[in-house]
Amino acid sequence: MAELVVVSGPPGSGKSTVAALLVDRFTPSALVTGDTFFAFLARGARPPWLPEAHAQNAVVTEAAAAATSRFVAGGLHVVYDGVVGPWFVDRLAAEVPDLHYVVLLPPLATCLERVATRTGHGFTDADAARRMHREFVAADVPARHLVTDPDADVLAVVDDIADRVHAGSLRLRDD
Repeated sequence: MAELVVVSGPPGSGKSTVAALLVDRFTPSALVTGDTFFAFLARGARPPWLPEAHAQNAVVTEAAAAATSRFVAGGLHVVYDGVVGPWFVDRLAAEVPDLHYVVLLPPLATCLERVATRTGHGFTDADAARRMHREFVAADVPARHLVTDPDADVLAVVDDIADRVHAGSLRLRDD
């Protein structure tokens, strides 16, 4: 049975790196990047990290969830890479109820360094990264969904997440 693994966290947490490696652990598989759905927004779009963007973000997340669910229904294991806080994960779960959820949450300094030094990525707003990191910390994500070790080798992190997916310990519905 195909499954959905949501890899979330604030900017600079390592989501894209981990998701790109994790998707290769499943066959057949698809990588869905949440940022792609925000790129569809045109005139009048608000920066998604602002409080007044909540309704916009809900629509974008629901559109991404609908598309993602079609891949899962079609038999593909999907790794979803995006900033999906606990405040929005239920929108994905409405489409794919039995999803796995992992939040990468290294220290703020690690995230800020990564945001400042990465190349080929359009997001470089340190203040927004700080805000989103605070939101994840304040959200009180259950410990079983967290990966917090910034010094761990990325392949070890991917192995850990894959093992937890196979064991079922990242399932959202068990919360």
